[in-house]
Amino acid sequence: MEPIYLTFVFVLAIFLGFELISKVPSTLHTPLMSGANAISGITLIGAIASMKTGNYAFSAILGTLAVTFATINVVGGYMVTNRMLEMFKKKEKKTEGGAQ
Repeated sequence: MEPIYLTFVFVLAIFLGFELISKVPSTLHTPLMSGANAISGITLIGAIASMKTGNYAFSAILGTLAVTFATINVVGGYMVTNRMLEMFKKKEKKTEGGAQ
């Protein structure tokens, strides 16, 4: 694809992402973003596929960076989701003075 088309798609994705996120109520930002971070695992596949390009040294560096950042993003997404789900668990009541 020509660079002008790739730039157009990139700018369009920025505007579309901004419009979509700005319409989401603030109570849904955490679950939406943790789900989006989990979907970022697709970046891992793209990073591995980039290793097949002609310039091996450059693609290896970019691929390694992409795998590193995508892994951080995926793990962070699952950590946020886990922390968010912990907030909804019922807390056990402690009894003072022994068993009843």
